[in-house]
Amino acid sequence: MSARLQPQPWMTAAPTRAVMAALEAAGGPDCARFVGGCVRDALVGRPVADIDIATPLTPQEVIAAVEAAGLRAVPTGVEHGTVTAIADHRPYEITTLRRDVETDGRRAVVAFTRDWAEDAARRDFRLNALYLDAGGDLHDPVGGGIEDARQGRIVFVGEPEARIREDYLRVLRFFRFFAWYGRGEPDAAALAACAALKAGVAGLSGERISKELLKLLAAPDPRPAVRLMEATGVLAVALGEGLDLALFEATTDLSKDAELRLSALLPPDQQAARSVAQRLRLSNAQRERLVMALGREPPLTLDMSEAEARRALYRIGVQVFADRIVRLWAAHPQRDEAARKLLSLAQAWDRPAFPLTGADVMALGVARGPEVGRLLQAAEAWWTGEDFRPGREEALAKLEALAKDR
Repeated sequence: MSARLQPQPWMTAAPTRAVMAALEAAGGPDCARFVGGCVRDALVGRPVADIDIATPLTPQEVIAAVEAAGLRAVPTGVEHGTVTAIADHRPYEITTLRRDVETDGRRAVVAFTRDWAEDAARRDFRLNALYLDAGGDLHDPVGGGIEDARQGRIVFVGEPEARIREDYLRVLRFFRFFAWYGRGEPDAAALAACAALKAGVAGLSGERISKELLKLLAAPDPRPAVRLMEATGVLAVALGEGLDLALFEATTDLSKDAELRLSALLPPDQQAARSVAQRLRLSNAQRERLVMALGREPPLTLDMSEAEARRALYRIGVQVFADRIVRLWAAHPQRDEAARKLLSLAQAWDRPAFPLTGADVMALGVARGPEVGRLLQAAEAWWTGEDFRPGREEALAKLEALAKDR
């Protein structure tokens, strides 16, 4: 026991008290402690979102205790010791104390333990190996974690290289936590270990890499962490060569969007973006956003007229248009007023509906087939060129003229 934390609303909320009481009823006093992110965030004065709890009770004992208290228990990861308790519609992830039996750099085989110190010793960073009991007493089994959190230090538990060899994702986690919690110079031993073992990142699944990267890029200012990743060679392992740090740094000033920040790191090559998206196993929507943000058709400029901007919006949509304008703005920060004007136009954009259909073309005697589509596209191109002003009657007249001239 090293310090105390004044009880906070998330700790004293009725659902939280119900879960903690259920565990203590089964295992006695001090059978349940808050752990990890909720403790760290509470300690540094940040809002607490997810509440994780550690206990020496086995998963089956946890399930029995939770259900005996009239709460719902969901076996979300029993093989790894995790049960989710639901109290008043709020989830609480409860994990049995563990120790590593075998690790291979990507996953671990664990055994359950009743020793809090053993559980702490298998965690990544000292500020994540903190426990908090229901009374507000902080427990820091590995030592240094409380001060690390308060001082903004990201320090591995024990020997950095040993921790990384257990799971190479910890290389990326180091930079992610530095982005969110780090202050001042990074821990030299941690940074050296990440640089020395960066090749292990290549063996991780794309999903694990992308999850960490996007969390890192969502930090209020991820630039210091990304600079360190570039300097150690970790960034090239994760994303490839030819990255654009200058554009990324400028984009970070303009947008908090992690996906847009990621697109700004990539070279202006849609095929390269597809390759990165495939390697990171991004969702279809994320992949398309990355690829389209790097597109060049239709060509956009910060000097374009409002009519040209509306035609582009009609063709590529608000999201793609806005992403490309932010990239242009980042490349030309002095064009602040022009960029803001175009983004405001995009935010207010309400896509008009083209007043004609293929049925209108066939009503003119054009047989079903490719010619219908060609004439409809020609009419739509005319309509967009007229800044979407013509109504249905004028559009029908234009379509009839196009059909006669074919």
